[in-house]
Amino acid sequence: MPTYSIPLVPGPVEVPAAVRAAYGTAYASADLEEAFFVLYERCAGDLQALLGSRRAQVTIQTGEGMLALWGALKSVLRPGDRVLAVATGLFGQGIGEMARQIGAEVEVVGFPYDSILEPERVRAVARRLRPRLITAVHCETPCGTLNPLAELGAICREVDALFYVDFVASAGGVAVEVDRCGIDLGLLGSQKALSLPPDLAMVSVSERAWQAVAEVGYVGYDALAPWRAGPAQRLLPYTHNWAALAALAVSLEALQAEGLEQVYARHAAAAALCRRSLKELGIRLFPAHDAYSAPTVTAAYVPAGWQWPMLNRALRSHGMAVGGNYGELAGKVFRIGHMGSQAQEALVKQGMAVLRRVLEAGALHYS
Repeated sequence: MPTYSIPLVPGPVEVPAAVRAAYGTAYASADLEEAFFVLYERCAGDLQALLGSRRAQVTIQTGEGMLALWGALKSVLRPGDRVLAVATGLFGQGIGEMARQIGAEVEVVGFPYDSILEPERVRAVARRLRPRLITAVHCETPCGTLNPLAELGAICREVDALFYVDFVASAGGVAVEVDRCGIDLGLLGSQKALSLPPDLAMVSVSERAWQAVAEVGYVGYDALAPWRAGPAQRLLPYTHNWAALAALAVSLEALQAEGLEQVYARHAAAAALCRRSLKELGIRLFPAHDAYSAPTVTAAYVPAGWQWPMLNRALRSHGMAVGGNYGELAGKVFRIGHMGSQAQEALVKQGMAVLRRVLEAGALHYS
């Protein structure tokens, strides 16, 4: 398995040693031990604090982050329900397509991928459509952008729609403020700013969303319904990943010890250094406006004279791993992940030094 001394991928991120150590401990069967449920309740409470919520319940399920996205959609939607999908990138478009696969009638409000959403455009469509659900992505990792959420939450209340937000690549690296933004279903994976392997899928669920879950009655591995009362009743729908939950506890404790404001400042500083360094190297950022950029990932155009596969090989030959892209940005835009354990200015400086050496050597040298 390849390892890199300068890991700057946009997730899954480098897993700290203390988190890895939690996986090496022997655990009993989760559904038989009170210690597991105590740990679950503590992690759920710590996640509430991380997500800025006193009202939403947080569920923690075994599975990669997409389980949260699919499970939340299927738990509150029925065929024929209207969905307004706000899309400023590939993932926003993808959530709309997922809702279509469930049988929902979906209308997409799309924006250029190098921009962020415009609330008034969304409001106009929402007032006309009167959807059951409005979906959005906080951090569009392919684009390196961060969308505003509070305005969308207000729109959802105006039209009595549930607010579904993918903050997989932002929560833990920037404040998401679930209560203030009126988020009914907030979706999180463990492999980004929480610095775990892709083992856990978490959802913050408002009371309004729980009512919708009860109405729909969806049953499946990814269903939310069993998690409303199951942990409190010491009943699980399947055998949980106790080791992953223990690792999550270690990660959350580390964030609390550092202090969330300092955590967010660390991410912002790493992001600012990354973007400043890329500009100094003559690399054009995507998007061009820093105000649109996420603190957890930076997207930039592949430098002139280079092809992405060539640049990728060159960087990896120096021990540096970054990310390519998808869809219309594939081969054109690459991504540097400074989230979670990778949100370190020293690591970003190492990466920028490698990038400088590679660019100075020239594309022909690596062709």
